Amino acid sequence: MFKGFRDEKENFKVEISNDVQGMLSLYAASYLTFEGESLWEANTFSRTYLMNLLKQGIDVDVAKQVWQVLEGLPYHQSFHRLEARRYIDTYAKKGPHNHLMLELAKLDFNIIQSLHQKELQEVSRWWKDFGLASKIHFARDRIVESFFWSLGMIPQPQITKSRKELTKVGILITIIDDIYDVYGTLEELELFTNAIERWDVNAINTLPDYMILCFLALYNTVNEMAYDIFKEQGVKSIHYLKKSWSDLCKSYLQEAKWFHNKVTPSFDEFLENGWISSGGGPLLIHSYFLVTHDQDITEQALHSLTNYHDPLRSAMTILRLTNDLGTSTDEIERGETSNSIISYLHETGLSKENARQYYTTLIDKEWQNLNKYHYQVMHSIFSKSFIHCVLNFARIAQYTYQYGDGYGRQDDISINRIKLLLVDPIPVNIVT
Repeated sequence: MFKGFRDEKENFKVEISNDVQGMLSLYAASYLTFEGESLWEANTFSRTYLMNLLKQGIDVDVAKQVWQVLEGLPYHQSFHRLEARRYIDTYAKKGPHNHLMLELAKLDFNIIQSLHQKELQEVSRWWKDFGLASKIHFARDRIVESFFWSLGMIPQPQITKSRKELTKVGILITIIDDIYDVYGTLEELELFTNAIERWDVNAINTLPDYMILCFLALYNTVNEMAYDIFKEQGVKSIHYLKKSWSDLCKSYLQEAKWFHNKVTPSFDEFLENGWISSGGGPLLIHSYFLVTHDQDITEQALHSLTNYHDPLRSAMTILRLTNDLGTSTDEIERGETSNSIISYLHETGLSKENARQYYTTLIDKEWQNLNKYHYQVMHSIFSKSFIHCVLNFARIAQYTYQYGDGYGRQDDISINRIKLLLVDPIPVNIVT
């Protein structure tokens, strides 16, 4: 792939460093590596050159572009719709450019944005009518953030219903996470976990009132989704959907036990439980039935799905690692143990900066595994649409926790991203 960039000694040619756009492309391409490949030499070469450019002083607009590339996520790992918005703004400042093409791109973005606004209004109305937020006062109300996440996973404009359904899954994960994390007693959590595992309305007789509300909200919503999937596709999904929620709650319970017993698990022990407690299971398994056509659903795929085989595990691990990087400071201050960073620091005695570097290595490794599935999608037991959904899941995970807890505690960066994507249209200037 990179033979054209190398000389006879297999070193990168000095002359290619004179092409800034070429070096930016080389840097982006270095993140497309598979496990076992040696493309990181290209990454080091291009990154070092680009950083030296910034130190030397270059054109202001070019310097801004280089800085955004180096400080942001690689394009392959980024939220593409937000990247499109950024690129439209950047392209408009370049000259010369194709004015009509630019204005068409703006119109396209604005039309799809208006569709997303309508979807958000509809799912927000559902959430208000649902009434759970007004009854469970301790839980975070994150309907906009949940929609933002589902939009990241399923960006295709035509898949409106799937996006709204996945938003419901996301908000229910948030509510249940807060039950385990901040409100429920250990005895109550054990009863709730048992009720979810049994998936039986008779189990609510042992639960406190707030848990009865949450159980019925989840039970009715998931059963309704399973009914719609069977009605529209003839696929029996309820077993797989309810198992994803049972697995999630059991992993939440394990973390609650560690916290209540003041136990700091080993890093490996935490991560083995943590990639499930990330919350990715229900999102990915629900999305499988929402984006996969019935003719592409096979017994082999369902077996791999319910056992979280790759690429699901890699995507969920990326969420766990990026989440812990983004939330560790607040959780350490609160004295919590439900964060792998805490386990790693406790186990190794290293600094947070060392931990951050190690986590970056782990995330890169999981991306290398995902890259393999991306480029071998035609040979996967999963549909192309679902593989793209899994990749988008990993992308939105990194985007959300890139600068901190972009889901639980909104900062200016997170708010601005939501505004760019869902609120503020791009000004259009069509000359007639």
